[in-house]
Amino acid sequence: MEIKSLGYRTDLLLLELSGSEFQDAGEYVVIRTPANPTYWWGNFLLYRSIFAAGDVKSRLETYRAEFPAGKHVAFGIDSVDGEIGAEDEVAAAGFTVDRNVVMTASHVVAPRRPNDESTYRFITSDDDWEQVTQLGLATATMEVDDGYVEFTRRRDAAHRALVEAGHGKWFGAFDDDRLQSSLGLMFDGKGLARFQHVQTHPDARNRGIASTLVHHASTYGLTDGGARTLVMVADPEYLAIRLYRALGFQDTETQLQFTLPPAS
Repeated sequence: MEIKSLGYRTDLLLLELSGSEFQDAGEYVVIRTPANPTYWWGNFLLYRSIFAAGDVKSRLETYRAEFPAGKHVAFGIDSVDGEIGAEDEVAAAGFTVDRNVVMTASHVVAPRRPNDESTYRFITSDDDWEQVTQLGLATATMEVDDGYVEFTRRRDAAHRALVEAGHGKWFGAFDDDRLQSSLGLMFDGKGLARFQHVQTHPDARNRGIASTLVHHASTYGLTDGGARTLVMVADPEYLAIRLYRALGFQDTETQLQFTLPPAS
């Protein structure tokens, strides 16, 4: 299955390792994650072309046919330039459009303000992983209801399974035993390593902790991890993207995502 976008190619690699199912329908690829059906970006359609006039309606019908029990709608486009096509139709249908930046690095530089007060180590124990989940809930950008808590626990259980199967490492920055920041780095075994879920507790921000943790994980990935290229996907509107650029990551592609949340 050929995927042009480095962002989606590494997304699908991680989903496949976690047990997601793919079906290549030619015009699009169906991605299903039975173990976490409310995971938007584990249950979506990845199209190979931009939206032409009239495509929004037909693609919505296709999505409903492929996911008859689905409450959300999620599309991707396998492209690298951020071109949507019939953008007015997409907006009129109520879609949220995210243009994320796919960044890469083959070497990194040390942060300008490294934090040497925290302890940086792998996430290993049950308590460590529980703190990763609680950190994810503390940094959520949406309402944290019972459904979101369940989604987060399932997602983190999948991440832990990947780590324990030897596909990557999860890293944490700690103040004594309290987790301040965490991230994952997963390897394809062929020279690529993809970052996952860089998150920092609100109380630990603006102290150089996240940049030091990313540098720590990057150095591991390019040495002991055996990677030649690191891949990071970032929100261009979020301040963290400047942190990644300062460490040596360069903008490589634009990744397009389209979502309709569940009806209230």
